[in-house]
Amino acid sequence: MLLLLRRVVAPGLRQACRLKSTPARLCVRACCTNDPLQPRRSSFTSSGGDSSTRRWRVVGTLLGLGAALACHDQQCRASQESPRRYTREEVKSHSSPETGVWVTLGCEVFDITEFVDIHPGGASKLMLAAGGPLEPFWALYAVHNQPHVREMLAEYKIGELSPEDKAPSTLKTSDPYVDDPTRHSALKVNTQRPFNAEPPPELLTESYITPNPIFFTRNHLPVPNVDPDTYRLHVAGPPGGQALCLSLDDLYQFPRHEVTVTLQCAGNRRSEMSQFKEVRGLEWSLGAISTARWAGARLCDVLAQAGHQLCETEAHVCFEGLDSDPTGTPYGASIPLARAMDPEAEVLLAYEMNGQPLPRDHGFPVRVVVPGVVGARHVKWLGKVSVEPEESFSHWQRRDYKGFSPSVDWDTVDFDSAPSIQELPVQSAITQPKEGETIEAGEVTVRGYAWSGGGRAVVRVDVSLDGGLTWQVAELEGEEQRARKAWAWRLWHLQVPLPAGKKELNIVCKAVDDSYNVQPDTVAPIWNLRGVLNNAWHRVHVHVTP
Repeated sequence: MLLLLRRVVAPGLRQACRLKSTPARLCVRACCTNDPLQPRRSSFTSSGGDSSTRRWRVVGTLLGLGAALACHDQQCRASQESPRRYTREEVKSHSSPETGVWVTLGCEVFDITEFVDIHPGGASKLMLAAGGPLEPFWALYAVHNQPHVREMLAEYKIGELSPEDKAPSTLKTSDPYVDDPTRHSALKVNTQRPFNAEPPPELLTESYITPNPIFFTRNHLPVPNVDPDTYRLHVAGPPGGQALCLSLDDLYQFPRHEVTVTLQCAGNRRSEMSQFKEVRGLEWSLGAISTARWAGARLCDVLAQAGHQLCETEAHVCFEGLDSDPTGTPYGASIPLARAMDPEAEVLLAYEMNGQPLPRDHGFPVRVVVPGVVGARHVKWLGKVSVEPEESFSHWQRRDYKGFSPSVDWDTVDFDSAPSIQELPVQSAITQPKEGETIEAGEVTVRGYAWSGGGRAVVRVDVSLDGGLTWQVAELEGEEQRARKAWAWRLWHLQVPLPAGKKELNIVCKAVDDSYNVQPDTVAPIWNLRGVLNNAWHRVHVHVTP
């Protein structure tokens, strides 16, 4: 009996030491087949009876207590070591808000019912995976495969697939990116799927016009393979007007217009912003910007032929691309009708880039080019144009590419409270020398680019070698820019002797446009949770050899 007590009660008492109790009562969860969750009370007091009875009551109590605690301890270990198992059929049966929304990733099972309505990409896209695997959709939206997303998903884990049910899903999925074009090896890749890449700084400002193969690439979805012979652009007409269905040959009949335009992603230089405080988005360096000579039909001419004209009420021109997600939802964006209809704004339906047909990565056969406006509105692989009373309802117009106060986080953000980014602020960056480079004493040449949105011309670039204590004016290269139509960047350089004995330089640049807008000195006051609109002074630290 003593041996039995030792074996059963001792482990339970050790467990009891880890439980909170009160002097009058000790409650434990008993292992009872009838009601395993019902608390049972055990008491060491007795209202009467002989000492033998009392002793056996104590023994019985200790036996019950020890068994209960040992059983509870075993259950805890079992729950830690053996997660709940589910079959794929069980997961498949949870595919709606009524039944709960379950998904799998690998052999793990997640109940994401509570997350569906707050999914940043919208509930409809997440529901595509309801009751099945996430892998086919993460193959399409590879940006999800990041540590913070996996940590968030882990909070919703409820178990694992049964060992005999871990075979790959029978869902037939093909690689949506298998037909993407070949890219230049010099590009610095941020993501492969979808493909997003930028040229290295040393190549970015080698020439005023960026060569097509190293022009920065920003894709949100797989690149469509469009047959130019069957391509049609659909332009919705106004009431009383006519809808147009234009082939490439039809577009060629409109007056040809050429314009040199710099495109910049809203997230250019995001990596510097994330060094200050974490943001979400592609870690662009300073190369999410490039310049090309574009040719095509003016949007205002095409809209006029469809019967559109300026109106007194607010209106927007909405664009839809031929790139789409699994729901068939295309990439979309919009610009104000007033800009689209203004011949001086030079908005193009472009079919040539630097004298060649558009490369596939850059919108073949037709894309929108909106001079002076953020790259997100330059819709590629253009399939449809319409004039609407409101801006595009696309996710990328309404739920992305907006700026917020540094005080706003992902728990408090309200995308409806902020306007969509159109024109970008004044910008400049140093492309030579590179961060951390070692240069020889004597003389240094600093090179870079400068640009401002809305057609505002860059009138000056200031450069400092001592972190902003003293400044020198850089030389702007190329021709003077047209006022209010300065659609392209200015390259600049500064060649100066180095002070004797200098062992390191903290090089800084800042640009000024013709409205005397100037860049802020640090990221802190312009930080935002999406890491967009970073135009703080660009800084490069270099070493000097004796």
